[in-house]
Amino acid sequence: MRSILTKTLTALAAIVALGVVAPAPAQAADEAYFVMTDVTREEFVVKLTDPAKIQHARDLVNGETTDRPHILGRILPRTAPYNPRWSYHLNPGTVDFFDVAIEVCDATIPYVEDHLDEAGGAFLPGYVWCGWSTRLVRELAPRGV
Repeated sequence: MRSILTKTLTALAAIVALGVVAPAPAQAADEAYFVMTDVTREEFVVKLTDPAKIQHARDLVNGETTDRPHILGRILPRTAPYNPRWSYHLNPGTVDFFDVAIEVCDATIPYVEDHLDEAGGAFLPGYVWCGWSTRLVRELAPRGV
């Protein structure tokens, strides 16, 4: 009985010690939040999860590049916690940047909101939105910090 108790206490001590010195669990995939605007001067938050796209967005905001300044992506017709003002947001996995795009996906931030029930058909086919006048204006502070 004493042997079992000793082994159990030793195992518990080892588990506690590992918990104290073990590294913190890995963070979720990199993510960053940027505010974009367009000719209407309305603001819309975009979540990015791809490290290369996050860097490109930071370069745009910091004036280190003017390449591919406009934002495109597939809209999801529901509110996101980080963008509560609007009834839609961009699917982070589809967000990209462009210089020139076809007219069928162009719309302003409020126009998308006002015509969201028409999106996916003749208006914004495939839910792809590419606002020609969109541009990033700033990065938001990391969430949860």
